[in-house]
Amino acid sequence: MPRRDDIHSILVIGSGPIVIGQGAEFDYSDTQACKVLKQEGYRVILVNSNPATIMTDPHLADRTYIEPLTAGFVERIIQAEHPDALLPTLGGQTALNIAMELHRSGVLEREGVEMIGCKAQAIERGEDRQLFQQCMAGIGLEMARGDYAHSLDDARRISGELGFPLVLRPSFTLGGAGGGIAHDLPELERIAAQGLALSPIDEVLLEQSVEGWKEYEMEVMRDCRGNAIVICSIENLDPMGVHMGDSITVAPALTLSDPEYQRMRRASLNILEAIGVETGGSNVQFAVNPHDGRMLVIEMNPRVSRSSALASKATGFPIAKAAAKLAVGYGLDEIENDVTGQTLACFEPTLDYCVVKVPRFDFEKFHGSDDLLSTRMRAVGEVMAIGRTFEEALGKALRSLEDGSLGLGPQGHEALRALGDEPLAMHLSLPRPDRIFAVAEALARGWDVPRLHGLTGIDPWFLHRMADIVALTQALGDGGLSLDELDAPAFRLLKGYGVGDAQMACRLGVSELDVRARRLALGVRPAFKTVDTCAAEFASVTSYHYKTYDAYESEVCPVPGRRGGGSSDILASGPHPERPGMEKAARPRVMILGAGPNRIGQGIEFDYCCVQASFALHEAGFETIMVNCNPETVSTDYDSSDTLFFEPLTFEDVMDIVEATQPIGAIVGLGGQTPLKLSAALQAAGIPILGTSPASIALAENRDEFAALLDRLGIAYPPARMASSYQEACAAAETLGFPLLLRPSFVLGGRGMAIVSRPEQLGEFMDEAIRVTPEHPVYLDRFLEDAVELDLDCLCDGHEVYIGGILEH
Repeated sequence: MPRRDDIHSILVIGSGPIVIGQGAEFDYSDTQACKVLKQEGYRVILVNSNPATIMTDPHLADRTYIEPLTAGFVERIIQAEHPDALLPTLGGQTALNIAMELHRSGVLEREGVEMIGCKAQAIERGEDRQLFQQCMAGIGLEMARGDYAHSLDDARRISGELGFPLVLRPSFTLGGAGGGIAHDLPELERIAAQGLALSPIDEVLLEQSVEGWKEYEMEVMRDCRGNAIVICSIENLDPMGVHMGDSITVAPALTLSDPEYQRMRRASLNILEAIGVETGGSNVQFAVNPHDGRMLVIEMNPRVSRSSALASKATGFPIAKAAAKLAVGYGLDEIENDVTGQTLACFEPTLDYCVVKVPRFDFEKFHGSDDLLSTRMRAVGEVMAIGRTFEEALGKALRSLEDGSLGLGPQGHEALRALGDEPLAMHLSLPRPDRIFAVAEALARGWDVPRLHGLTGIDPWFLHRMADIVALTQALGDGGLSLDELDAPAFRLLKGYGVGDAQMACRLGVSELDVRARRLALGVRPAFKTVDTCAAEFASVTSYHYKTYDAYESEVCPVPGRRGGGSSDILASGPHPERPGMEKAARPRVMILGAGPNRIGQGIEFDYCCVQASFALHEAGFETIMVNCNPETVSTDYDSSDTLFFEPLTFEDVMDIVEATQPIGAIVGLGGQTPLKLSAALQAAGIPILGTSPASIALAENRDEFAALLDRLGIAYPPARMASSYQEACAAAETLGFPLLLRPSFVLGGRGMAIVSRPEQLGEFMDEAIRVTPEHPVYLDRFLEDAVELDLDCLCDGHEVYIGGILEH
């Protein structure tokens, strides 16, 4: 079926501000939708309120409204623009709820606007817990016993019938908002009250808890002809009871037998048909009893979900792009696979590698908050890593977190090492952000897998793999192998298990540069493979790569005429599809380092900058190489840059990519604090830093040096002192007086900063500030309580300065 010609203009609703449970993944989805709809010749009208996103750039849609995302504002935009259709399924729960409010109020019918992507009836059946349960019963699929509460009295009555513990799931909310697990009546009343307040239809499902069961998710697509495919299966490392966004997840699912997988696959396709999802992407979540294989349906989203971005990056299959095309009438058998250029979207992706996603938390920003994980999502971001094995992918993902983790092993987590056996067992029995490191600590103490499985509920298959990693790292240092004793096979074994150079250095008591030099001298280098959706059955026409030590043949090959460099076969020959006649190999290469995982203080605004840099450099005739590990973002889309490397932003991983591609330099100033920390090491390794030099970066970031610069320029600043200890801080406080502002150097989002009002607070805050950047002193200056604060955004070409904007706080 060709695209629909009876509609000409389409309104796309964005997801609004980044919140826990609804982040940059929907910015990615809506951006893809706007691009593909414009390419198809439709007039695209976009409404969103988030200024940090690529989506709200004026060039992306034909008309962009930066307005509050409320039904009232969207109604006024509909009246002004008269769109033929509304696409609400790519903007997360916010877009879906607004669309349903416009439907229920009669606005869409009155204004003649058709809802595409998913009909209102299907959204009702998928999002309304009671209707969904009825649909599942109609097709013979089992759900946990439960009932629906529309008041606190209902919740109390149901708890008396079902008993505790109970899982509470409000209707039409995102990220598990308003939900949780209640173990007693006071907990039930607290969670139910919040869930009823957050549900737009005042409805909360109370279900018998299946804590400890295994959790799986299937990403599914369906077209208007009834064709349907499973894009990706995803497995939670944590058992049921932890929101999927807060759990380490693995793709494809590794602990399902083929009959179990096929049963889940058939159920997913039947669910989409029963709900009435005629076009687009959905995800379905299941719980499986690890003892008898009993399978329950948990829920489904009749829209592109937060896991869809992860599944897209994991497989290379552009879910949002395909969903937008399906919404305007195409069938799966009519959409070409961009990655292969030969196959169609009706071919289910095949993975010949393993993907691991690890959530990023920021509890340190909220002192005193409880970090116990539940069904309500609390992660602020995530990282993804690709490896040929689970072990390799897990090690890469953990060192991508940028929270001080070097990988899986007993090193670097002193608080866990200090716990006695009984407190450690208690720690393991509760889901917390550091549980995987607690598992590593227990394994290092010799605890066996059955004991750990009983405490954590983590599948023994994963625990055995983690035990192997810990055993290997323990063989380094502390009376084990020294650096000189490591030969090439030992290095390859460690690398195959995801152990990074920095982790080895920590265990061996040497520098990371020493480990790297030894490894390279032994000829141990990684290979680069391609994400192609088809396990290399067809050649790839996109350059989307990951690094592995589980292969010898690299798909990033040397290019004639370059000094020891390399590029993929696709890069080495042929015109760029968007710039006819330009040979890609002839263009100078520039590497752009991304921002890594979203966290408080470093979000998608830096991804926006990196993507804009890639676009601008491409237009200027450069070949762009993007390095990032965040699956939620536009920068890790395979068509945002000429070449994408999905890798950790560490010195080791970036240097391996540099050796394979030989760029003329690296841009570090657009990805936030993450690439800035690498700038000096990269320059020392001979990599030209394009833009602001590492010396100038250090001058701005180091509080003491910056103060000296201001002195030389005669620019006033608050009275200040430096301190490296509590005693020095006390001496500074006597001179400066209170209140004081404590500021570590080289931090983002105010990490470790504090306003100290009284002498008794100084010790606690000083300890925290020193922990953040122990290699740099802490800057203490007099806090100006009544001063006006302003920002100037500037550009400089080395000679002239252009002030782009002045903002007043």
